[in-house]
Amino acid sequence: MAEVTVSPGGGRPGPILEDAYPGFQRAVLHWAYDLLWLVAIVVGGPWWILRSLVNADFRAVVLGALTWSLPALPGLPALPGLPALSGPGGRRRKAGSGPGKPAGQRKRILVHGVSVGEVKAAQSLVRGLEEEAANGEALEVIISASTATGLKVARDLYPDHLVVRFPVDLSFIVRRFLGRLAPTSVILIELEIWPNFLREANRLGVPVAVVNGRITVESFARYCRFRSLLPQFGRITLFCAQDEVYADRFRTLSAAPTRVLTSGNLKVDGLRVGRRLPKPETLKQMGPLDGQLVLVGGSTHNPEELLLTQAWRETVPEARLVLVPRHPGRAGEIIRALSQAGEKCQRLSELRAAGQVADAGRPLVVDTIGELEEVYSLADLAFVGGSLVPHGGQNMLEPAAQGVACIYGPHVGNFSREASLLESAGASERLSAAGELGGSCARLLGDQAGREAMGAAALVAVAGERGAAGKTLSALGAAGLC
Repeated sequence: MAEVTVSPGGGRPGPILEDAYPGFQRAVLHWAYDLLWLVAIVVGGPWWILRSLVNADFRAVVLGALTWSLPALPGLPALPGLPALSGPGGRRRKAGSGPGKPAGQRKRILVHGVSVGEVKAAQSLVRGLEEEAANGEALEVIISASTATGLKVARDLYPDHLVVRFPVDLSFIVRRFLGRLAPTSVILIELEIWPNFLREANRLGVPVAVVNGRITVESFARYCRFRSLLPQFGRITLFCAQDEVYADRFRTLSAAPTRVLTSGNLKVDGLRVGRRLPKPETLKQMGPLDGQLVLVGGSTHNPEELLLTQAWRETVPEARLVLVPRHPGRAGEIIRALSQAGEKCQRLSELRAAGQVADAGRPLVVDTIGELEEVYSLADLAFVGGSLVPHGGQNMLEPAAQGVACIYGPHVGNFSREASLLESAGASERLSAAGELGGSCARLLGDQAGREAMGAAALVAVAGERGAAGKTLSALGAAGLC
């Protein structure tokens, strides 16, 4: 890891950079931004209300986004000889006056991940913070997420921590959110740039860090184009990027290159390296494999389920096919599409409810949350979705960490480093088009030695990428954020 040099001031963050606009112009820009949000809420309000009436999970997300269901946490009491932090709604200190807590002060750290991937990526970081608390640090951690699936996974992964919905980025809602939770610092996983949130945190003197930072070519171009309207990167105290490519992009966007460093990929630390044992209930639902090979389509997007199923049926119908869509709520849509193609699918949730066992000759659609790793543990070959469509790919390190040979399509721009890592190790294959699916599946499923060699190479490659959590915690500590 590069040496942490976030500022010359003894590890404390330097002053937060101000926008390039005079105060009045900045205020007008933020008013206009708030107005756009209000218009969107008014236009979308009827649909939100109707959906909230019939969907309890969506209703909880909406109420959480508006902070109506947010608890008010007390201000943090001081340790002996130190001032207390303000309670709900109170102001902190002048923006840019330093970190959100003096040395030795009690800490309340908000860790935010937008959805499932980011929430899971935070695991090793949260474990490190928990270890600090166990070693005597006066510290508490709050987890936030933006999606219903992210919130569910967060509650499952972090049962000992308060889990809340991240707010809508309206000034008064963000002010209420930060006032009621009273964090001493905020850690954003990957990249979540919300102008009003950063502005309000800056106003309260609450330092914000981006960790596991990544910024795609498309996002970088967009931020470069619009940063003069609502410049926000100068309000972030520290950027911990996954690699030097991302770090250089953050340096370009931030007027303070010393705030940017590389610390590796937290998602790798969050993965358990080695094949995990499937749960007995999962094996029960799958039924006896009797030596059958298992092909898994993980984190798939429309129409990848249909493409993979057609390739399976035409080339390796003797294998078991398990589909795990990126969004489980699409299960009904997937089953209808496959039914029109002549396939009779099964839903995992229905099998469980009825106590039935999957039919070996029919595709199984996993419509439950948080079971992808479990399904990968059964796989002989994995297709990683979001890659045959221009979505940018999904995390191919998830099957690789279990020693599963994997294939994916050409569109992996969001995971280009991970794909290159596995490909250079001989642990994965990138297809150039959907038409190659059938041939690739037939060849790899028919070559046990080749698959096992790919899986072994994958384990070595993933293990060599670990260590990001320790580097990130060191950087956060040096910057005064934890």
